[in-house]
Amino acid sequence: MRKVVAGLVSFILITGMMVPNALAAEKAEVQFAENASSAIIMERDTGEVLYEKNSEESLPPASMTKIMTMLLIMEAIDKKQLKYEDMIRVSENAASMGGSQIFLEPGEEMSVQDMLKGIAVASGNDASVAMAEHLGGTESGFADMMNEKAKELGLEKTHFSNSNGLPIENHYTSAHDLAVIAKELLKYEDITKFTGIYEDYLRQDTDNPFWLVNTNKLVRFYPGVDGLKTGYTKEAKYGLTATAEKEGMRIIAVVMGSPSPKERNADVTTMLDFAFSQYKTHKLHERNEAVGEVKISKGQQKNVKAVTGESISILTKKTESIDQVVEKIELNENMKAPILKGDEIGTLIVENGGKVVSETPLVAEDEVLEASWWTLFKRVLGGFGGN
Repeated sequence: MRKVVAGLVSFILITGMMVPNALAAEKAEVQFAENASSAIIMERDTGEVLYEKNSEESLPPASMTKIMTMLLIMEAIDKKQLKYEDMIRVSENAASMGGSQIFLEPGEEMSVQDMLKGIAVASGNDASVAMAEHLGGTESGFADMMNEKAKELGLEKTHFSNSNGLPIENHYTSAHDLAVIAKELLKYEDITKFTGIYEDYLRQDTDNPFWLVNTNKLVRFYPGVDGLKTGYTKEAKYGLTATAEKEGMRIIAVVMGSPSPKERNADVTTMLDFAFSQYKTHKLHERNEAVGEVKISKGQQKNVKAVTGESISILTKKTESIDQVVEKIELNENMKAPILKGDEIGTLIVENGGKVVSETPLVAEDEVLEASWWTLFKRVLGGFGGN
């Protein structure tokens, strides 16, 4: 059960109102990535699709698989199940991976931070498997975690069989699903500190330093690009899931099945140019911003703050503005401990012109453990005291 506890926060900007049909008409007029198998442009905060071509077609993702791998790593860090300084031991299996690698040795130990660098910058297949085995017990166990996350995100064109994207049966995704995974990954702002690196070193102060150069050249050559992941196999051809931020708006652009890296990069550049020249966002809330408080029954704390699960914005064409925005905050009632950090405890609904334009989960800022019997007893006694 929920109750509306706050709302009617209006933002008067200029004139005119965003019309979804106008956006749809605009999308139909443009053509990008003509020689690629599929493509999509998505605005990160709203999830609004600005352009798509065969975006629901299931295709081999190659190393763009690692976007999901990085997502599960960042989730584990966020939940404090993993720390950047944790040392990961490399198995024979992880060290045996071919293709792109950072040349890990069996028995070598490397920090999570450096493993992430190896995955994000050099597309290390060996680093991906080492992290997968650490988090999932085995790589197949980690693949189960990947598929569970895909299910949680509502992805219907995706199935993973490994953590790195090397050719394997029953391993596929779509441009749309990759954009959604990227959207989820970008909730964790630290990730671009890794994916936005152009060059760096691993084992820099050892006898075996390894120079990293980002496989995503747009990180260096397109202003604002700070991720996310390239991909190539003979079967998949060339792919790229890119993200860039300018003037407070973050765009995700995905191309799959391009015939060459030059054409892939040119297509993504054109798609980003289009998005940034035609659209703008109006930021309403940052991720993890407190917007309310929920009472918790039988908890060590009586209340927990409700924070935004992700950034919240309104998207318009640059030639348009939003006339009025109304927010409604609905908080769950009758919640009992224990509550975990990140548990959904409400919803923030944004309306524009009487139409719902977004519904964003509100989550618990911290965990609330069950109160001891002594704590509950003291509360009962305190209740008899009156004022």
